[in-house]
Amino acid sequence: MHLLSPAVLADAKGLSIGAAAFFAFVGLLLWGFGWRWHRFWVVFAVTLAAGIVGIGAGRMAGTQVLVVGVLLSIAIGMLALEVAKITAFLSAGTAAWVAAQAVMPQAQELWAVFLCGGLLGVVLYRLWTMLATSLAGALLFWHCVLILLDTAGVCVASEFAEQYAAVLNGALVLVTIVGVGVQSWTGRAGASAGGGEEKGEKAKGKAKPALAAA
Repeated sequence: MHLLSPAVLADAKGLSIGAAAFFAFVGLLLWGFGWRWHRFWVVFAVTLAAGIVGIGAGRMAGTQVLVVGVLLSIAIGMLALEVAKITAFLSAGTAAWVAAQAVMPQAQELWAVFLCGGLLGVVLYRLWTMLATSLAGALLFWHCVLILLDTAGVCVASEFAEQYAAVLNGALVLVTIVGVGVQSWTGRAGASAGGGEEKGEKAKGKAKPALAAA
């Protein structure tokens, strides 16, 4: 099993340096601030996926491709926060399905695994969000880093990922766990900052009646 996909690295070999660096930066933000900005990431991911689906559906139906894609992405994006728990259920269930299939290829009744994983994703919503965004950010970042190294002529990214698959998988698991810790810290820092601002606003609100009475 390759967490860093040689096929993806081979297909993305012609990606420009600017685009690869930008996506690496996005991956780093996702890895470190996945939970603190999780509402933004949910809306962004769902809107992007809906736009891609809408473009594909418009092309198959022979209608205005861009119009269908934009309208569907806007509609789903506006509902994204309302279906955040459903997104967590589907993503956690899919992850459990894929993991079970990788460990036990001959396993039957994987729907039970999907449902159990989805329920855990909803019950442990915060932990699952941090874990999923940390892994997604790490994958995006290191794919882009290998593409940049390939562009610079340091290595052939697809061959490197194929040759050192076990080492890279272990390193990504470790980086993902570290990312969960980083997100927990950034989330608490954001909550503390927000609490301080709210207290300041309340203090100002109390001060105004006192000044008026004086």
